[in-house]
Amino acid sequence: MAEFRHETERLVLRDWREDDWPRFWELTNTPAVMRWLGHEADEETRSAARERVEGYARDYGHTFWLLGRRDDGGHLSGEMLGFCGLKRGNVEGSPVCGMAEIGWRLREEAWGRGYAREAAMASLDQGFGRFGYKEIAALTVEENGASWGLMKRLGMQRREDLDFYDENWPDEFNPTIVYAIAADQWREARP
Repeated sequence: MAEFRHETERLVLRDWREDDWPRFWELTNTPAVMRWLGHEADEETRSAARERVEGYARDYGHTFWLLGRRDDGGHLSGEMLGFCGLKRGNVEGSPVCGMAEIGWRLREEAWGRGYAREAAMASLDQGFGRFGYKEIAALTVEENGASWGLMKRLGMQRREDLDFYDENWPDEFNPTIVYAIAADQWREARP
């Protein structure tokens, strides 16, 4: 299968390479970035996360792609920002299990510059276009206003009917709240 690569005005979304992982964890495995993800990831957690991300690409043709800045020539400049992309909901027994899900994680220095929105818009375009999804969900917790704020700016709607309690997380990270957008809504209201 050909490597996935998609470019926006300022960003590159692409498949992972072996040497990306140490730098990714160096930049994103910090107290601020991991605040809503439980805690900084130990080696076992990092290894399991890598297996999941690589498994999504293998099983579905998409994943949470590596996200980096483009240089003026359109190449990845080496400034890794984090990840953004698509996966399938994998919380067994939840109302979103099997649904297309968008997600992002950016290093702290990249916050507030519009990178997450630009990457999420590109990922939604890919999800509805290339991958043909009819609806895409996004998950967070109520206290993570930055995350659901972006979901709202993307035109996603709160879906309380899809909220769920995730036993994989402690009570302070529950319930999981869900936003979603349908393909026709995205085409009509794309920011």
